[in-house]
Amino acid sequence: MAHPHFDPDTIDWQPFGDFPHFSFAIQHLDRASRIADILFRFKAGEQIVLHRHLALNHTFVVAGEHRIHDADGTLRERRPTGSYTVSPPSPTPHREGGGAEDAIVLFSMRPQPGELLYQILDDQENTVAEVTFEMLEAIEDARRAAA
Repeated sequence: MAHPHFDPDTIDWQPFGDFPHFSFAIQHLDRASRIADILFRFKAGEQIVLHRHLALNHTFVVAGEHRIHDADGTLRERRPTGSYTVSPPSPTPHREGGGAEDAIVLFSMRPQPGELLYQILDDQENTVAEVTFEMLEAIEDARRAAA
């Protein structure tokens, strides 16, 4: 019996603005319960923009190694394929990235009403953008309208 495998090239990846080294694909938005299930693809050997997670996040590493870096770039944590993590909101900024190959990670975000998902920061930790559940809804609505 053939075993299917995950093929990331079948996913309709989207860039997140002009931020380099990662892309995303919204899988499901439960608007009533405010749950966003999103795949992120982190480039191998790269670190994405500095940011903070300000809502509860459940993550599952689908492929590759998900790496978490401190604000200064120091490697804090390695999460191999199959790792499942529940992370509460945290004011501590960090960067994420892939290991030797791209990392594909499913994020299931659970913000409370009015709660931000992320703050995107510059290298001096100043907020340059904020991501809300409503922003994800608008992105998904625009994608569906264009399809």
